Amino acid sequence: MNPIQHFSQLARYNQWATDRLLDVVDTLQEADYRRDVGLFFRSIHSTLNHLLVGEHLLWFVRFSQGTSPKVALDAEVEADRKALALRLQEGAARWAPLIATWPAERWSGTLDYTTMRGTAASLPFAATLAHVFNHGTHHRGQITAALTALGQPCPELDLVYFLQAEQAGTIP
Repeated sequence: MNPIQHFSQLARYNQWATDRLLDVVDTLQEADYRRDVGLFFRSIHSTLNHLLVGEHLLWFVRFSQGTSPKVALDAEVEADRKALALRLQEGAARWAPLIATWPAERWSGTLDYTTMRGTAASLPFAATLAHVFNHGTHHRGQITAALTALGQPCPELDLVYFLQAEQAGTIP
């Protein structure tokens, strides 16, 4: 498979799943949104902040600029829930255009970066990008479990549903 096509599809899935999840999260009462529901980052709000930090403020910068910003993985970088949702959506929309710019030889190379502890790291480029999208899927899954525990509806976020919707042309 062509890596640009494959990872562009994962980027579109990431954006689709983020949008669907945020549509449901938007309907939550403020108390439920911020309640400690036992997630690794405690609340839905804190988990969404972690997604913003991990996917967009850390990994996106590593992939797009080759630098590693210093930001705590549990930082509340956006306190306002509407602004946080918007930043997550905007961040998700930036991946596919970035992926389209990488030449074929980039995919078999490495991503060199500095870890959160300040040590140099070098990992396989494509596998590390796969981590970014897998990480988002993992935390969206945690949030859907929290929604279920709160008695709220959950969006269906399985990749296969995205693929079916994309094939049917029903994704805006």
